[in-house]
Amino acid sequence: MNITQAVEAVRQGTYDETLKKLYPRYDSDREKYQNRIFTLLSAYKEHFPEPQDIHLFSAPGRIEVGGNHTDHQHGCVLAAAIDRDMIAAAGLNGTDKINVFSVGYGGLEIDLNDLEPHADEHETTASLVRGVTAEIKKAGFDVQGFNVCITSDVPGGSGISSSAAFEVLYGEVLNGLFCGGQHSPVTLAKIGQYAEQHYFGKPSGLMDQTASAVGGFVAIDFKDTSAPVIRPISTEVLGKQYSIFVIDTGSAHADLSNVYAGIPIEMRKVAAAFGKEVLREVDENEFWAEIGKVRKQTGDRAVLRAIHFFEENKRAVDEAEALEKNDIDGFLRIVKESGISSYIHLQNVIISGQTEHQDVAYALAVAERALKGKGAFRVHGGGFAGTILAIVPVDMVESFKQDVEAQLFPGACTLMSIRPIGCAQVF
Repeated sequence: MNITQAVEAVRQGTYDETLKKLYPRYDSDREKYQNRIFTLLSAYKEHFPEPQDIHLFSAPGRIEVGGNHTDHQHGCVLAAAIDRDMIAAAGLNGTDKINVFSVGYGGLEIDLNDLEPHADEHETTASLVRGVTAEIKKAGFDVQGFNVCITSDVPGGSGISSSAAFEVLYGEVLNGLFCGGQHSPVTLAKIGQYAEQHYFGKPSGLMDQTASAVGGFVAIDFKDTSAPVIRPISTEVLGKQYSIFVIDTGSAHADLSNVYAGIPIEMRKVAAAFGKEVLREVDENEFWAEIGKVRKQTGDRAVLRAIHFFEENKRAVDEAEALEKNDIDGFLRIVKESGISSYIHLQNVIISGQTEHQDVAYALAVAERALKGKGAFRVHGGGFAGTILAIVPVDMVESFKQDVEAQLFPGACTLMSIRPIGCAQVF
């Protein structure tokens, strides 16, 4: 199917049923979602004008509700895919080159004969393309040259994981073009994590990629990272009573990789004090029995972050169970406890040494006041910058948004819907 045929098929509603699964608000805003696809296809045609069969793919951003910084220690999390996503149009080009053009960011070219890590590509999109491609080829698939054009409404540096969405999307492109869709969502998540760790240069956990790849509202146990246990969680009752906002604090994650890396590094130092690799392998009672000695070995912040892990791991499980029992008040209470622990023990709200600029802390204070003791709020994702999360009673949505944006800036609050499916090939 060429671009002209693809545009007509979308316009005629051929893919409406699929698009409704990707975008819960598709029926009420059909024109907006279709125009986004048309704009992408137009950009593709502009940058890659040769006639080609076109394929369309999508991967969502994610929100983290529970399990803050537990995944990289093989812990438990509660996360959800959202209706903000990246979409990609792709077609074979008959060469040994991969040409990637991201709308608003520019293009890059990767040679299929050169897929080893490049030191000068750390923390770049090129590193992720190279890394994911290398892993797909290692699995025995014949990856050929192709063009891909990508557009996103997952804000970069926002804490809803644009990097994981990109990794999963790009993996799904390769999966669709060259693997016959054989790779499962979890496999694509692990490939994305590998690329982020070994090519991009960031010690990523597996939560972001898994939530994006799998979709829905899910509890994930990473005790065995080769086969994480994923359990869908119904949020029907929660969704009738509460809405979920992601709130932009006005600060970006862009140059904070070392700050984030410090969290898993310090947690692993504590684990190493017990002869283990990650904290999930450490007996909590033994940790508390030896805590004085561990403080001297690892320092106080590392110990506090370990305390957060042990408690947060249990909270993530308890949150999921509360939702399954429709105990919404209990669920909200645990979410708030999680946020407090992230602030006090994990310490991922304020960058060490910063006093004048504390955007996340300020946004949390604003959200707390706007909620008037109801709902829940917490730092979101990696922390330090980006976004916070608020769970707001449906009858307070407008007043909450108005109050928060008056203290931050217009457009700071984004209402999120849960996307029921993860990465997908649309056509």
